[in-house]
Amino acid sequence: MKRKPRWTLEMFTVGFALLAAVLLLLLLMVQPAVWPVLLVVIVLCAVLIVVSRYRVRRWAARWVTGTSFENSKTQYSLASLSQPAALLSGDTVVWYNIPFRDDVLNGGDQLVGRVNKILPGLELAQCGTPDGQVLACASGVWRIHASTVDGEGEEKTSILILNDETALRKIENEYKASRPGYMIFSVDGYDDVFSDMLDSESARLLEQINRTIEAMIARGTGFLRRVANGRYIAVVEERQLEQFAQQGYDVLDKIRALEPSVNLSISIGIGRRAPTLHEAQEMAVQALDMAQGRGGDQAAEMTPDGFTFYGGVSHGVEKRSKVRSRIVAEALVELIKAADHVVIMGHRMSDLDAIGSAEGVLRICKICDVPAVIAVKREATLATSLIHAIEDAGQESDFIDPRSALAIITKETLCIVVDTYQVGQVESKEILDKCGKIAVIDHHRKGVGYIENAVLVCHEPYASSASELVTELLQYVGSRDDKPTRVEAEGLLSGIMLDTRNFSLHTGVRTFEAAAALRRYGAETERAWSLFDVSLPEYNAKAGLVSKAQMYKGCAVVLSGELPGEAQVAIPQAANDLLGIEGVQASFVVVQTGGSMVKISARSMGQVNVQVIMESLGGGGHQTMAATVLKHTTLDQARDRLHAAIDAYRASQKKGSAKD
Repeated sequence: MKRKPRWTLEMFTVGFALLAAVLLLLLLMVQPAVWPVLLVVIVLCAVLIVVSRYRVRRWAARWVTGTSFENSKTQYSLASLSQPAALLSGDTVVWYNIPFRDDVLNGGDQLVGRVNKILPGLELAQCGTPDGQVLACASGVWRIHASTVDGEGEEKTSILILNDETALRKIENEYKASRPGYMIFSVDGYDDVFSDMLDSESARLLEQINRTIEAMIARGTGFLRRVANGRYIAVVEERQLEQFAQQGYDVLDKIRALEPSVNLSISIGIGRRAPTLHEAQEMAVQALDMAQGRGGDQAAEMTPDGFTFYGGVSHGVEKRSKVRSRIVAEALVELIKAADHVVIMGHRMSDLDAIGSAEGVLRICKICDVPAVIAVKREATLATSLIHAIEDAGQESDFIDPRSALAIITKETLCIVVDTYQVGQVESKEILDKCGKIAVIDHHRKGVGYIENAVLVCHEPYASSASELVTELLQYVGSRDDKPTRVEAEGLLSGIMLDTRNFSLHTGVRTFEAAAALRRYGAETERAWSLFDVSLPEYNAKAGLVSKAQMYKGCAVVLSGELPGEAQVAIPQAANDLLGIEGVQASFVVVQTGGSMVKISARSMGQVNVQVIMESLGGGGHQTMAATVLKHTTLDQARDRLHAAIDAYRASQKKGSAKD
């Protein structure tokens, strides 16, 4: 419905003035000699208008305060209110009381003015709600309530009541800023770092760590306590935690710079904005577990809204102890023996590491004499060669389609997830939800979206691959005669070779020990290498992707349209091959998939943490191998977002090196 114009006092005044001006011009044109008389008339009209505006305000005051009614002045008067009050006709202020003039107008006077000029941002509809509207203006904070009634035509009359909440807001801000937060500091790989040091050297280094953390906490009103070797707790105010966050927790860089030769670093878990201090402590424990699960040398903040990460641009510290592997192997065997069935699965678009480690876990189940299967989508896997090799060895029953696996699952069924920790990345979320118990074996750095209800977690971000972890577990299961077959050992070896880029990246002592164990089980490197063979169309697709590479800040970036389904394996292979080009520290292959989705596969030689870059785009992975999928995005938009993520990462690198 078309709205009629609203005639306000200002519009009427302006219209009258224009009409008078036109009439005066016409009169002057006919009788120029009467201009003195017209001047006197103009002055009288101006005085009349000013007087009329004041009379309108006085009339409104009498109407609001009810001076024409007996005893109504004391019963209904707004003038005597201690709170500022104003009367509106439409959006025009026609009356206000003395507190409004003193507190809102700062002692001035704005007769018949627009309310939005006096109270910018005022929404009468919101003011009419029970909570009113909170508005910052006139050097204060006000909560405004309004009552509106319909007038003649479409004009509405409203009464505003303002309550001063300036002092209350200051108290609220101070309360929030003084809320306690909980911090836990932990030296990464404490036993490994200090075990080979002389007592004098370790004492000197520990003293430097103590002074660095003490100096950090001493900036505010918090306190710090050492609770164990290489472990500290601190309770600080929210305002101080906000300062730490703005500075990017620069204590990480300071600790790293103390003794670069021993790869010293710390992990920090922070619990913020919790209702109680106890809950803040629990959040800090979870945050520390997240920071260490991502490789250490970083700070993880946990709030009711989720996690925020700082740092994490350096290499993780390898843990040389195998005690945990023995304990995990014993616990895993107990879980398997207590289950009626075991369903094993990896991540979507499973690769050689996912299928190889799954086959190794299946061997553990066979040693325990518990029926088990591997759930895999054959139409969406990058490990077809390994699956065919296992089936050719007479183990066709090892694999099952995820939909078919649902029929054998009961509350006593154990689900073992390998090579991923994220709920959204598993081969089948239905299997995860239906199984009674869940165990996780993974090596990727931890991030948001991990499987929370697992009864057993073997998570080692320092390991090269999930196949390496499973190989270690196999050595503590069964008797001397219980060992994987040659094909199974070669599958595990191929998984290690894939994630280490043929033992050139992210390898440690335990990586080569695992490879040696697989060699003893009968694995042959030639056969394992043959699992990487690709068809001619796949090779051509890979070569085509590599040829499109362009350099951006030390990174090779490839943009490509949609590839055939059989050529999907070329995406990670192209990313790997690009690392062999001189000057390439990281590679990103960006491919359009499914029309409105873009897949990015990232690889690096270790100088660039591609996990941090992919996490900023909603993905994840490992320090040298990561990926993400961008939905509802074009190739050009994906390129711009990737460039922005690389820029942010390079900026953080420069900041860290400057502090060092």
